[in-house]
Amino acid sequence: MNQPRLAILDYGIGNLHSALKGFDHAGADVRLTAEAADIEAADGVVLPGVGAFGPCIDALRNRGLDEVALERVASGIPFFGICIGMQLLFGGSEEAGGHTGLGVFDRRIVRIPDGVKRPQMQWNVLEYIDAGHRMFTGLGDDAWMYFVHSYSAEPGDDVLATCAYGGDLVAAVARDNVWACQFHPEKSGRNGIRILENFVAAAKAA
Repeated sequence: MNQPRLAILDYGIGNLHSALKGFDHAGADVRLTAEAADIEAADGVVLPGVGAFGPCIDALRNRGLDEVALERVASGIPFFGICIGMQLLFGGSEEAGGHTGLGVFDRRIVRIPDGVKRPQMQWNVLEYIDAGHRMFTGLGDDAWMYFVHSYSAEPGDDVLATCAYGGDLVAAVARDNVWACQFHPEKSGRNGIRILENFVAAAKAA
């Protein structure tokens, strides 16, 4: 059985290797790369990230990977943003005075409301809005995922799931070929690996 080829965008920020290991475990032929030719040849593209929005978007742009990412989104191939990688797909973030994002989703990333500890650094259960989306194939009602974040996306009609933390925070979104999640599937045990497997399957089908 041929493995789909995945390209993880290597912009030098955060523990990108944990995403690589997760997708390798999920059955993909995956490589960490900043080479446009590798990214364009892949069956699916992954934009992970940890840390702060500003340094991540700056690093992505400094390597020219912002334009590559947007071209791959526009091409229609499966594209997956994870944690800060999800946030970078939005129009901007209010973190540290404000930064402009890639604008795939036309809303902002805002601070988690007062009244709870920031960051949310814990396991939390998904509250499905669209349980039938392909991202969640094979998951049960008690799908616990691992979150680490102080900022969250504004709600919209593309939200697939939320989690309860000082209110309903956006946990996952999707539009057309683009999937994104605020949690770390690669650190979320069997449920998280199933999400990665679902993306690998989408990349193979595409």
